[in-house]
Amino acid sequence: MRDLEKASGVGRETIRFYIREGLLPEPDKTSPNSARYSEIHVTRLKAIKRLQEERFLPLAVIRTLLEADDGDRWLMPDAFPMLDALLAQRLEEAGPARVLLADMDLPGYQHGHLDDLMIPLGEDGTIAARDAAILRTLQRLDDIGFTPELGFDGGQLRLYNVLIDWLTAQEIRHFLQHTAGHVGEAKAIEMAEEGISVINELLGQLRTRALLRKLAERRRIANDNH
Repeated sequence: MRDLEKASGVGRETIRFYIREGLLPEPDKTSPNSARYSEIHVTRLKAIKRLQEERFLPLAVIRTLLEADDGDRWLMPDAFPMLDALLAQRLEEAGPARVLLADMDLPGYQHGHLDDLMIPLGEDGTIAARDAAILRTLQRLDDIGFTPELGFDGGQLRLYNVLIDWLTAQEIRHFLQHTAGHVGEAKAIEMAEEGISVINELLGQLRTRALLRKLAERRRIANDNH
């Protein structure tokens, strides 16, 4: 306890209070009168202290944030051991699993999108079929006029990739947290498979609505300036 107080800058009575309130995990008891604390305790205490001092958050909100940080436990495959393989199988499109990149007849600069979108190129020169579909979609944008000459380059693609990676991590965490222990695995797979296309549609609608709002705001500003 003395070492933990020194490392965290938090007094022992406060530490004991946090343990009772569930903000800190119980230490490993080594004997009736001693316990072993870990780096987790130090990290948590520093986080709590920072959130209180810098953001003035109450303990109830801090507890919620800490529980959200623990959300990765829901990513463990033991929640639904067959979900990953079966869902991936159902989501794969019919046809070859991999496509020869040289056969796609892409503009040379689009090969740079492999890195922008983190598309791995196999030793045999092939890419995954879904990655090939993404590149074909980018080609459609290019045909419309979204070209590098106008500034539509890898920077925006990298931004999309980062946003989608963050969003899907949150979606998986939320899905597993609220289905594991509440529905069977078959039902979870059905929900996930059908939900993906519906949520894709929802995201498109939300994005279009947001764009329309931004355009309306531009018109309002233009009218105010005149």
